[in-house]
Amino acid sequence: MSPMIQSEELLKAIETAIPATAVEQAIATTEANEERNRSLPTHLVVCLVIAMSLWSRDSMRDVLKNLVDGLSVAWVKVGKYWRVPCKSAITQARQRLGARVMSQLFHQLVKPMATAETLGAFLNGLRIVVIDGSCFDVPDSEENARVFGRPSSRPGTMAAFPKVRLVILVEAGTHIIFDALMCPYRMGERVRALKLLRSVQSGMLLMWDRGLHSYAMVHKTVSKGCDYLGRIPVNVKFLAEKPLEDGSYLSWINPSGKLRSKGCQPILVRVIEYTIEHPENPTEQLTYRLITSLLDIQKFPAELLAKEYHQRWEVENTIDELKIHLLGRKTHVRSQKPREVVQEIYGWLLGHWSVRVLMFQAATTAGLPPLRLSFTGTLRVIRRAIPKFQDLQPEEFPFFSIG
Repeated sequence: MSPMIQSEELLKAIETAIPATAVEQAIATTEANEERNRSLPTHLVVCLVIAMSLWSRDSMRDVLKNLVDGLSVAWVKVGKYWRVPCKSAITQARQRLGARVMSQLFHQLVKPMATAETLGAFLNGLRIVVIDGSCFDVPDSEENARVFGRPSSRPGTMAAFPKVRLVILVEAGTHIIFDALMCPYRMGERVRALKLLRSVQSGMLLMWDRGLHSYAMVHKTVSKGCDYLGRIPVNVKFLAEKPLEDGSYLSWINPSGKLRSKGCQPILVRVIEYTIEHPENPTEQLTYRLITSLLDIQKFPAELLAKEYHQRWEVENTIDELKIHLLGRKTHVRSQKPREVVQEIYGWLLGHWSVRVLMFQAATTAGLPPLRLSFTGTLRVIRRAIPKFQDLQPEEFPFFSIG
């Protein structure tokens, strides 16, 4: 079975994910209220930036018209004789808004949503979360290049576009991004990942890929009371101090000389080594090595953790949801100025949040794992429904596709 979404439920779900009161609170917190009445008040511009992620292929004027025509008066407040402003007026309104309101709204709203009843979101009582990062192209302007930087290239050449780096923290069972940080391309992913650990806590199991492995990651994760399961790079070696019955073994991860001088001590870890079949060459084997803070081999046997790591490591799908399905453009950002780039990316994140909340609600109602529902199918429903809300009948809404 798959749940059918009717038009009223669809719009109600989006407005539940991002309530009008939350938008007003973010504006008040950042003191971004307008001093005089405008055709594009602050709350409407906030809604526009979010909606741009849902209609990424449309012009900003079309997106704005979709908003005013389709959503409720509580979410979009404009006068009876309001008309769609020109493109330059929309651009100026976005510049007035800046990025702080969008950042405040994102951090004010987003949170893990899975409950104990959510299928596939927990491992023996631990909420599975994943940390990873990616880079996005931004328009080729001098300001963007100066602030965000370009990838290195051969002497005498330069990369086609500047890039911004985005590091995200994802609830694996729902694909909800519940924290994110962006930075210039030249800033390392590990630096931002360490700061992103502000949002992990006891009762979570944090997974990361080998590019984020470090003593600092282990130390800070443990200090937050969070358990971890991370992949080890090939060049990192661990001595088997104590073999365990399930084939894993205990070892120690040691701090660097700099951290040792600050009083950091070696940390006990459990190492799991195993091989899997190469996805492209069945005759070849790939060796994986994981370290974890989960030392109880009865509750967390090595085979279980190895399977969970591969089953739950789906952050790339979440990145694809942002890059391909939500945006669908080679140059993923429209904005020529750095501040509007940051603003727009927070709009993507809030757009992704609203879609994923809708999917979570639908899956919970139908008793399905949230990841069984198609993100692209849901997005297609939203794109169809809101612009033509007045004309569509409930029976015209397609079923969610199961993936």
